[in-house]
Amino acid sequence: MKLIIQIPCFNEAKFLPETVKLLPKQIPGIDSIEVLIIDDGSNDDTADAARKAGVDHIIILPHHVGLAQAFASGLDASLRLGADIIVNTDADNQYQASDIPKLVHPILRGDSELVIGDRGVVKLEHFPAHKRLLQRLGSKVVSRAAGLDVPDATSGFRALTRELALRTNVLSTYSYTLETLIQAGAQHAKVAFVPIETNPKTRPSRLMNSISNYLLHSTVTIMRSFTLYRPLRVFSIISLVLILAGTALGIRFLVYYFSGMGSGNIQSLLLAAILLIIGFQTFLIGIVTDLISFNRKILEEVLYRLRRSENDPK
Repeated sequence: MKLIIQIPCFNEAKFLPETVKLLPKQIPGIDSIEVLIIDDGSNDDTADAARKAGVDHIIILPHHVGLAQAFASGLDASLRLGADIIVNTDADNQYQASDIPKLVHPILRGDSELVIGDRGVVKLEHFPAHKRLLQRLGSKVVSRAAGLDVPDATSGFRALTRELALRTNVLSTYSYTLETLIQAGAQHAKVAFVPIETNPKTRPSRLMNSISNYLLHSTVTIMRSFTLYRPLRVFSIISLVLILAGTALGIRFLVYYFSGMGSGNIQSLLLAAILLIIGFQTFLIGIVTDLISFNRKILEEVLYRLRRSENDPK
């Protein structure tokens, strides 16, 4: 059983050596542990720091592509290197390396395909109050979108099986955490959350440099992922709202009409007709997108089989 610990990095030369130093060298049930560094177009000495730290593999991306795509590049490389289990952690030593066995054990027992470290963010004192609130709200929204009970939606400390990694497709350029959770839920993967500890903060978050930026990117990611995997539900809800609004206006017009006051409310009739037409058209769009989603599932299966054949350790 081979475990690869992947660490996406962008200008992490200062913190990476300590992070690598603390990684476990042995875990019961694991035959070998290797460390993979993904240098996301850093302009400092991140790659040199990784070499001096004695990591097993280094991937240097030609330019900065963002955390999500760096994570995806790490998954692809880990699969090529024959990983049976992949653990992802941060380079800034946010997560305690001693908790890695906690992530791996549910997979070794066969209980889970994806295990995510739950930081208990709503109780962390060093998290600002607004960030704890956003984490709580975000986890609730992702729970609904993924169909899972998600206590910590943005945790990047996670372990996944080779099989799930083969089926994981990261489309976002911002962050992989929300998208992959929704995707795992849509695939009915066995997902578990284990409580973990975090180290004191070493630097400001690069993803959450402002609340508005974080909210915008997270909202877009959730909406895109939810629409991608449950299009009929999304368009049906929009259609229902439009049809109900149109029906209400239509009933209002009829009430006034039969009361002898219909001539002054023709605008309500026109707006009702417009809303009803758009509502039915939206529902038809939902049916079409649902049919398209079946084609997407076929393409995902083809991609999965292609990946499996290309990364067959035999």
